[in-house]
Order: sequence, then structure tokens, then C-alpha cells
Amino acid sequence: MSEETPVLTEVRGPILIITLNRPEAKNAANLALSKGVAAAIDRLDADDSLSVGIITGAGGTFCSGMDLKGFLKGERPSIPGRGFAGLTEAPPKKPLIAAVDGYALAGGMEIALSCDMIVASRNAKFGIPEVKRGLAAAAGGLIRMPRQMPFRVAMEFALTGEFFGAERAHQLGIINRVTDGPALDAAFELAAAIGANGPLAVKASKQVIVESRLWPEDEMWKRQQEIVGPVFVSEDAREGAAAFAEKRAPNWKGK
Repeated sequence: MSEETPVLTEVRGPILIITLNRPEAKNAANLALSKGVAAAIDRLDADDSLSVGIITGAGGTFCSGMDLKGFLKGERPSIPGRGFAGLTEAPPKKPLIAAVDGYALAGGMEIALSCDMIVASRNAKFGIPEVKRGLAAAAGGLIRMPRQMPFRVAMEFALTGEFFGAERAHQLGIINRVTDGPALDAAFELAAAIGANGPLAVKASKQVIVESRLWPEDEMWKRQQEIVGPVFVSEDAREGAAAFAEKRAPNWKGK
């Protein structure tokens, strides 16, 4: 069944849950899975009723990386302009949380690194072991790891290919929360806290945080204003203020 449906989606309120569904292959990414993830990301960004996404894996494993059997047959689980798993080169405009149980290795680690937040169960293992197979972590691992953790630590993990656990990842600041239960439950709690907020404000806030790393200092305030300015004159901004004054929950419209 999972070969026929390599990616499952479920909507819970403003949250889209994307599940990698090849448990018999430890959710290794093939081209069909990559196309399924890309379609789910398009849905997340296009649907105004959705404000945050979660990506997770079926069967107790997040993703073991590229499907090597497919690789040997000449298949590449990458989509032009979208990258590995239809995600790593083009993350969604809306927030995306990785919920990691079991292994997030090689391309699986790179999927997680391309997300905005990571929640992991205590038994989760991370790593980019591509060098052990004569390959390189070219789907974002070599670029994102030294930006998201100390340079020399990233260098060690990339060149040795060794795994590291959730506690170590948390110490390094690359995951947000470690949970004793299923990662999806904790990720949903985090997503619900985000989804309760104004969707325009959430999307604009993510955009500023992601893009401002490359802004020259003399342009950063102008560029921020171009993004957040429309938020301040939106219907949602007025609704947020009114809801606060009236001591009630806001009714967001995404307008």
C-alpha cells in the first residue's frame, strides 16, 4: 500500500501533516516520494486555511535517505528546482516542522535541516554518513549543518559520517524539543501554538528570519518593512487588536 501511496497527508485545523510512507524501506526517498512531498508542500503554501506543516515518517523511522536500490537503477529522488525529496532546495513559505522518530540519516537529515523547526523523540539518531558510501551530502547537509551548528562540529560529522543522538542535537541547538513520546505528538503541540497566531504575521515573520541573514546592514530595515508592512494594515491586524481588547480568541481570515 505504501508503494502506491508513498506520501500521506492529513489536515488537523490549520496544520497539514505530511507523512513519508515507505516504512518497509525505512522511508528512503525515491522519485515517487519526492513528487508526493512536492505536491504536499504546494498544497501547504496554496491553501489559505493552512498555516503550518509537519513532516514525519511512518513505521517509527523518519527517513533513511536516498533509496540506494533506485540509485543503482539510475533513479534520482530529486526534482529540478525543488531538490531532494521535492523539498531541500525549495522549502515552503509557511513554517514546516520535522517530527523525527528513529533515524534521520543522509537525505533524511537533510530533509530535517531544511525545516524551520525539529522535534525529536529521545531515541532519534541523526547523521550525514554519505562519505561512508563514497558520496557527499549534497542535498543541503554540507551547506546547512555549518550554518545551524558550530563549524568544527559540523566538519567532524560530515567527514566521519558518524551518527549523533537527539540529546546531542539539542545541545548543539539544531532541534527544538526532545520528547519521550512520539515526536508527532510534541510537534503537533508546537504546530498548534503557531497555528493559533495570525497566519499573515507568521508567514511574514518566517520570511524575514530566513531572508535577513543575507541582507546588507544598510538595507535591512527597508527590506523588513516591505515584508511586514502589509501585515500591519491587514484585516487580521485589526482583528488581533479587537480580540485582545474584547478578551476573546481572534478569528483569523488570512487577509
